[in-house]
Amino acid sequence: MTPVVLAILVFYPFAGGLLAYAAGTKSEKARDYLADLVTVSEFALAAALLVLGANRAGDGSVLSLRVPGFCGFGLQFTLDGFRLVYAAVAALMWMMTTILSREYFRHHGHRSRFYLFLLMTLGATMGVFLSADLYTTFIFFEIMSFTSYVWVAQEENEPSLRAAGTYLAVAVIGGLVMLMGIFLIYHELGTLELAQLLPAAREYLGAGAQTAGTSLAATPEGRRALLYTAGACMLFGFGAKAGAFPLHIWLPKAHPVAPAPASALLSGILTKTGIFGILAVSCNIFLHDAVWGRLILLIGALTMFGGALLAVFSIDLKRTLACSSMSQIGFILIGVGMQELLGEEGALAVHGTMLHMLNHSLIKLVLFMAAGVIYMNTHALDLNQIRGYGRKKPLLKVIFLIGALAIGGIPLFGGYVSKTLLHESIVEYGGGLVMHALEWLFLFSGGLTVAYMTKLFTAVFVEKNADEERQRRYDAQKGYMNAASTFALGGSALALLVWGLFPHELMDRAAQLGQSFMHLEESGHVVAYFSLKNLSGACISIAIGAAVYLLFIRKVLMRAADGRKKDYVNLWPQWLDLENLIYRPLLLEALPTLLGIICDFFDRFVDRLLPYLIPFCGAVCRVFDSLPDLLVTGLRKTVYRDSPIPHERAEGSAFTAFGGGVLNWFQSLKNRTWGRRSPSNRDYAHILAVKRAELRENHMIIGRSLSFGLLLVCLGLCLTLVYIIWW
Repeated sequence: MTPVVLAILVFYPFAGGLLAYAAGTKSEKARDYLADLVTVSEFALAAALLVLGANRAGDGSVLSLRVPGFCGFGLQFTLDGFRLVYAAVAALMWMMTTILSREYFRHHGHRSRFYLFLLMTLGATMGVFLSADLYTTFIFFEIMSFTSYVWVAQEENEPSLRAAGTYLAVAVIGGLVMLMGIFLIYHELGTLELAQLLPAAREYLGAGAQTAGTSLAATPEGRRALLYTAGACMLFGFGAKAGAFPLHIWLPKAHPVAPAPASALLSGILTKTGIFGILAVSCNIFLHDAVWGRLILLIGALTMFGGALLAVFSIDLKRTLACSSMSQIGFILIGVGMQELLGEEGALAVHGTMLHMLNHSLIKLVLFMAAGVIYMNTHALDLNQIRGYGRKKPLLKVIFLIGALAIGGIPLFGGYVSKTLLHESIVEYGGGLVMHALEWLFLFSGGLTVAYMTKLFTAVFVEKNADEERQRRYDAQKGYMNAASTFALGGSALALLVWGLFPHELMDRAAQLGQSFMHLEESGHVVAYFSLKNLSGACISIAIGAAVYLLFIRKVLMRAADGRKKDYVNLWPQWLDLENLIYRPLLLEALPTLLGIICDFFDRFVDRLLPYLIPFCGAVCRVFDSLPDLLVTGLRKTVYRDSPIPHERAEGSAFTAFGGGVLNWFQSLKNRTWGRRSPSNRDYAHILAVKRAELRENHMIIGRSLSFGLLLVCLGLCLTLVYIIWW
C-alpha cells in the first residue's frame, strides 16, 4: 500500500463535495448520483484497506504521510489498526446516509448545500481519525465543527438556528480551550506527534528538578500539574464534541432539528471523534494514570446515567435517541477510565471501549435512519402523534427492533458483548464501596436503556394511535420508502445483526486491530460471553428495565387524555435545562455584567485620577517641549550664530534640491541657447519640494485609512464572535 491513499481518503471527499455542488446547479439527479458515487468509492477504498491491512499485520499495516509546510507544523497522517477500522465504519455510515438522503430530501430545499457540507465533513472526519499528531487533529476537528454546523441549521427555522448556535458555540469554545492545551503540551513536551507523546511525557515527568528556581515545572509535582492542566483543556474540547457531561447541551437540541441522515452521523461518528481525542490524550500522555482515570470515570458515570435519565422522560423520538447517545458515550468513557485504573491488565476495558464505540456507531446508524423514514412519512416526532405508525410495516419493525435489542445489551446482539466486557472490567478491578456503587450504576443505566427503548418500540410499532383516522392512514400506507432507502436501512441492520452473532470471529478481531492504539500489546483473555456469570449482568439490567417501564413509564409518564387512551407526557422540569439555567445566563448575562463592572471601575478610577495627573503631566510635557527650543536657540546664538542648522532645509529634501537644481540648470541652458528667457522662470527645487510634501500628506492619509480599516476589521471579527456565541 502507498501512503498516497491517506491523502485520497482525506481530500477526495472535499473535491467530491465541490463537484456535487457544481453539478447541482445543472442537474439535481446528477448531483445526487455523484454524491452517492463519492461515498461508495470512499467506502470501497476504506474496506479494501481494512481487509489488506488486517491480513498483512496483526494490528493493521502502518502507513504514514506528511504534508510539510502547512502553517509551519505540516500535516501528518497515519493508518494503523484502530484507524483502519474507524475509517471503514465512517465510510460505511456516510455511504448509507447519503443513499437515504436522496429520498429524505426529495421535498426539501438547499439540497446542494447539504451535499456539499455532507461530503466536506466526511473529509474532515477522515482527517481527524487518520491524524498522526494533535495539530492535524485540531485542524480537521475545527473544519468538521464548522461544516457540520450547516447540518443542524439546514431547516433554517427558529429551533434549528437556535440549536445550531448552541452547537457552534460549544464547538468554538471547546476548540479554543483545546488549542490552549495543545500549546501547553507542545511547550512542555516539545512534540505533538502521538507516537512520541508517551516517551516524551515519561521523560518529562522523570527528569525531576533541573534548576533550583521556583518555576512550576522545576519539580516533578509541578510538571505533573502542568500536564494535568493541558490534559484538562484538551478533555474540555474533545469532551464537548463527544457530548460528555456537562458539555452535552448541544446533543438533545441538535438531533431533533437536524435531518435524520445528519443525526445518524452526528451521533454515530462525530461524537466518536471526541472519543478519539480523549483516547489519544489518555493513552499517550496519561497512560495508566490513576488520577486521570478517576476523573474520566466520574465524567463517564454522570454522562451515562444523566443521558439515560433524560431519555426515559423524553417523548420525542429523535430527542430520545440523542439522549441515548449521550448515555452510551458515558459507557465508553467508563471503559476509558477503567483502562487507566487496570493498567497492564486492562484488556477487558480496552476491548470493551473499542467494541462499544463500534456498536454505538452501527446502532445509531440503524435507529436514526429508521427515525428518518418515520419522520419523512409523518412529519412528526412526538410519540403521541407517530404512535402506531409501524404496526403494519414488518420490515421497518424488524430493522428498528434489531437496533433496539443491540443497544439494550440483549444477548446475541452486539451491544451485549461490549457492555459485558465493560462490566467485567469493573468487576475485575474491585476497589471497594465506590467501585461497587459504580457497578450498580452501570447495571441500572443499562436497565434504563432497556426501558426507554421498550417505550419507543411499543409506542411506534405495537400500540394504536388515539386518533383512529390517523391510525387507518398509517396502516394503509405501503410505499413508505423506495428501493434505495430500503437498501440503506436493510443493509445497515443486516450488518449490525451479523456483527453481533459472531462475537469471536468479527468483534474480537476488530478489538485486536485497535488495541495497539491504546497501548495493549497482547490480550490473554478469552471471554466466554454466554457463561452464566456474564449473562447474569445482562439479566439484571433487563429486569431493572422491565420494572422501570412497567412501574414508572406506564404508571407515571403516561396519563389518560380522553378516558380511553393514555398519552405520553414529559414530566421533566422545564427549568432544569443546563443551557438556559446556567450557560446562557452565565456567559451572556453574568459575564458581560461582571466585565462591565470592572470596566466601569477603571473608568471611574481614571476619572478620579485625572485631576491630579493633568497638572503634573502638563508640567512634564511643557518641560520636554521647551528643552528642544532652548537647545536650538542656544546653538544658534553660540555655535552656529543664527546660521541654519546643518542639514536643515527650509523645504524639501536633498533629493528634491538636487533634482530641482538639475532642472533649473537645464532651464538656464535653454534660455541661453534660444536667446530668450522662459515666460515663467520656474524654481523647480521649490516645485519638487511642494510635490514631495503633497505625496507625504497623501501617504499619511492612506496610512491612517489602512489603520482605520484594520481597526474596523478587528472590530468586525470581535462582533462576529460575539454574535456566534450569543445566537
